[in-house]
Amino acid sequence: MHSPFEPRAWLAQDVAQDHSWILRMSPAEVAGFDAALAHARRLDKPLLAMTQADFPLPTESQDVLRRAIDATQGRWGMCLLKGFPVERWTEADTRLAYWGMSLYMGVGRTQNRASEIINDVRDVGASYKVKGGRGYNTNAGLDFHQDSCDVVALLCRRTARSGGTSKVISSIALRDEVQRLRPDLIPVLQQRWFHSYQGTQDPVQPPYYGCPIFGDDPVHFCARTNRKNTDAAQRDFDDVPRLTPAQVEALDLLDALMPSDKLCYSMELERGDMQLLNNYVTLHSRTNFEDFDEPDQKRHLLRLWLAVPTSQPLPPQWEEYYGDVRAGAVRGGVRGSAITREFLDYEERQARTLGMAWRPWRPLVTREPAAA
Repeated sequence: MHSPFEPRAWLAQDVAQDHSWILRMSPAEVAGFDAALAHARRLDKPLLAMTQADFPLPTESQDVLRRAIDATQGRWGMCLLKGFPVERWTEADTRLAYWGMSLYMGVGRTQNRASEIINDVRDVGASYKVKGGRGYNTNAGLDFHQDSCDVVALLCRRTARSGGTSKVISSIALRDEVQRLRPDLIPVLQQRWFHSYQGTQDPVQPPYYGCPIFGDDPVHFCARTNRKNTDAAQRDFDDVPRLTPAQVEALDLLDALMPSDKLCYSMELERGDMQLLNNYVTLHSRTNFEDFDEPDQKRHLLRLWLAVPTSQPLPPQWEEYYGDVRAGAVRGGVRGSAITREFLDYEERQARTLGMAWRPWRPLVTREPAAA
């Protein structure tokens, strides 16, 4: 008997038929966010200096955020929380409210080489499959991947003229399909693979890291794949071991399975939607999109990477990338090269507020031994 409180494999048709992963906010819950935003706006504090007291959410609004995070750790590994009033919040209001919400959900992680805590997901004309390329600032369709944290949260301010459809699969179901079709490739996917940081590492770290694609824990499954970054490590770094024929075969099989109608569920994010995904048991992508010409109509989502108090443990082989494999620990994110004292103080304070395990960051692998 499966517990409703643990992630399980699902197929696209399961998600289409059972909408228990969708939460719609009540007027009272929405009003709580408006009131907290008004309070935070008056204080005008820097984001990293804020505490829950600076964004005072009433109990019912706190509760809906807790239920959303709980949903990501449960049956579906995801949640769609609907009803944020972004049509009447300015961009600055939305950013402030979003950060205020995060103070009740988890510890924000840095996301890029600039060590930013909130990323704008919008097309600024950048390129995806190039050295150092990231998908969030392009209009490209993306490879299936997961983000580098327990939970990724996307808040939709505006949608594109067309396209930009979100696609999600259960990585547990993906593992089950590989087991059914090519059981010989499961051990291959559990080997140590090398992936490019795409320039987002701390200056003391090598430009690539080792991490299996499938975890081998029999109780807490986890997956991590992004073919673009695996191929980039092969292309850009001579000291990374070359992929074996079996590894290439495994990647090709994943590429064939992930977009299949059987596994892949498509959803259109609407204005005011927050999509939350558990990065260990789901993988996601999106289709390319065509945007509006007017700057203030262009597609725009805000992205948070969160370490959450109810996260699962990770296998020891994942420590090199995540920094801490204990359940409920502050972990994940990419350091980048602009970590500040303010961020470090925020991280420790927020971990204490949420009762999460925390320790100062230290790299497991530094540049010199990796090069040797």
